[in-house]
Amino acid sequence: MCRNIHTLFNFDPPATDEEVHAASLQYVRKVSGFTKPSHVNEAAFERAIHAIDAATRELVDSLVTTANPKDREAEAAKARERSARRFGTA
Repeated sequence: MCRNIHTLFNFDPPATDEEVHAASLQYVRKVSGFTKPSHVNEAAFERAIHAIDAATRELVDSLVTTANPKDREAEAAKARERSARRFGTA
C-alpha cells in the first residue's frame, strides 16, 4: 500500500474530513497511476475520490474497538524514531 496513506481509525482526536480526503486522493492516485489526470479523465478521477471519501468515512465511523484511542503526537514520535533508525539522522 502507499506509504502516504495512514491509519485513520482509533485516534484521539478522530480523523478529520481533510485526512480522509487526503487518504482518498492518495489511493486514487496510486490505483490510477495519475498524479494529476488529464482533462478528459478529471471528472472520473474526482468521482472516485468522492466515492472513496464517503466509503472511508462510513467505515471509520462504524468501526468499534475496546482499545484506548492512540495519541497522534505519540504515534508521530514513534514514526520519526523508526525513520531515524532506518535512514539515520541528517
